[in-house]
Amino acid sequence: MAGSPPIFTSVRGTFHRAVDPRFREFAISGSRSAGRYSRPEEPTLYLSSSVDGVEAAMVAHRDARSAALEILEIEVDGSGIFDLRDAAALEAAGIDRADAVAPWQEIVSSGGVPSSWRVRDRLLQAGANGLIDPSRTSPGLWHLVLFRWNETGAPTVRPAES
Repeated sequence: MAGSPPIFTSVRGTFHRAVDPRFREFAISGSRSAGRYSRPEEPTLYLSSSVDGVEAAMVAHRDARSAALEILEIEVDGSGIFDLRDAAALEAAGIDRADAVAPWQEIVSSGGVPSSWRVRDRLLQAGANGLIDPSRTSPGLWHLVLFRWNETGAPTVRPAES
């Protein structure tokens, strides 16, 4: 994409993740089930930029999650992040934001491939380590979705020190 605007950004700071307390030690292992941006066999770390963001994200997952969740702070430092809020980056990467935010759960349940998985595939081919996903339920809030972490060339992730 020579000559085009940069499509990646960096992130650094404290993010938040809701976990079942029984699995606290695996908080940064990533999700192991199908998600908006992940097939079941694709570990993906879903984080939110704020506690409010976690709560907004959980609205769509209340039935599938334990009622006893705790919100952990996770430190992230990394680059290669695609920002779905950036119109110039979307255009440069040839990504339609509508594909990223389209409904996915019923499509997966019926054995289909949601358009958001194809967004992930395209970003991986472009060299992305993850993406910034704007909240669909609470405008202004956003989430960080990591495809790779804690490996060479990928963002570093660790639980925040208490």
